Amino acid sequence: FFCWAGQKPGFAHDSMTYNSMMDILGKTRQFETMVSMLEEMGVKGLLTMETFMITMKAFAASKERKKAVGIFELMKKYKVKTSIDTLNCLLDNLGRAKLGKEAQVLFEKLKERFVPNLRTYTVLLSGWCRVKNLMEAGRVWNEMIDNGFKPDIVAYNTMLEGLLRVQKRSEAIKLFDVMKAKGPSPSVRSYTILIRDLCKQTKMKEAIEYFDEMLDSGCQPDAAVYTCLITGFGNQKNMGKVYELLKEMQDKGFPPDGRMYNALIKLMTSQRMPDEAVRLYKKMTRSGVEPSIHTFNMIMKSYFITRNYEMGRAVWDEMSRMGCCPDDNSYTVFIGGLVSQGKSDESVKLYKKMTRSGVEPSIHTFNMIMKSYFITRNYEMGRAVWDEMSRMGCCPDGNSYTVFIGGLVSQGKSGDACKYIEEMLE
Repeated sequence: FFCWAGQKPGFAHDSMTYNSMMDILGKTRQFETMVSMLEEMGVKGLLTMETFMITMKAFAASKERKKAVGIFELMKKYKVKTSIDTLNCLLDNLGRAKLGKEAQVLFEKLKERFVPNLRTYTVLLSGWCRVKNLMEAGRVWNEMIDNGFKPDIVAYNTMLEGLLRVQKRSEAIKLFDVMKAKGPSPSVRSYTILIRDLCKQTKMKEAIEYFDEMLDSGCQPDAAVYTCLITGFGNQKNMGKVYELLKEMQDKGFPPDGRMYNALIKLMTSQRMPDEAVRLYKKMTRSGVEPSIHTFNMIMKSYFITRNYEMGRAVWDEMSRMGCCPDDNSYTVFIGGLVSQGKSDESVKLYKKMTRSGVEPSIHTFNMIMKSYFITRNYEMGRAVWDEMSRMGCCPDGNSYTVFIGGLVSQGKSGDACKYIEEMLE
């Protein structure tokens, strides 16, 4: 579409549309095309700082450290000015990709060219905390102070999160108390970090105490802290408290979004509470929040797991009614439900519909359909599915071999079965 639009008379791509396309290519790891497009932008004089930021972020997220650094150095060729902020962006993205050590090495190499600021030390600190190396994080913290920088709330929150990540809770509480006594005063983010950790440990009484303390300190709660508490109470199946907090969120001007509803629905389905998941779904749609394909897939799967096939099918029908197009996971869940009901013929029909729709089956879908054919003694079609899997470049897993070898044995083809056992072991 991007190429087609670029050829239309009266329209020309600008930096904004190029950068949008660059972002898509980066997220889908189409790196060769992304670099070609960067060069094309260079020829047209459309390169911006954002272009390089997008490219560095994409390479760093894929742990392509050398390529990310290469893009940073490439900026000189195109006469795009680099600064400490540009370096901070690169270091931050490397840290987010759990390449904290590599970020530190790069910083040591380039610190003569760029004068570090507080942000530089904070992103290095974050990088070490993400890989749970508190010794290096402490060294960076001390270096930051020795160089005359006073840690701000972002740096304190980073260290707080790092301590909790390695389960040093007593040290985290001490740091939090230092913040309250000497500053910077804890922010809503600081409280959220502590409350999230307590909710994960199902210490809801302590979590609520910190929540109340936060309110007393004058910090206004946001959607993130409510999400922690709601998820915590949801894990305890305390649905009364969940709905009470949802209402409180709404009243305080933080209406739950699709992400929060999906998180709650996932929680209910993981605890095999599909009726509660549906209740949340109805509340979600009444609130004007549009369900995603993921919402339907989770609820449908939960009903099939609890052997409520009628409701599983009803969710599939509701998905169509809402105009939500099924994806490969939707088909896999529904086909699995049909197979578990012994409705092999119907599952095969759905598989054919899936392939006609242009949806590529996953290995799990192939395995279920192959199993369906073998159960109904349609060995020829079972083998055809095996061949189709290879043709589509889908590499068989252990379950694929188990199903196929089982089908061969049930036909009395023990010799062929032995060959595939040898192939599987190889």
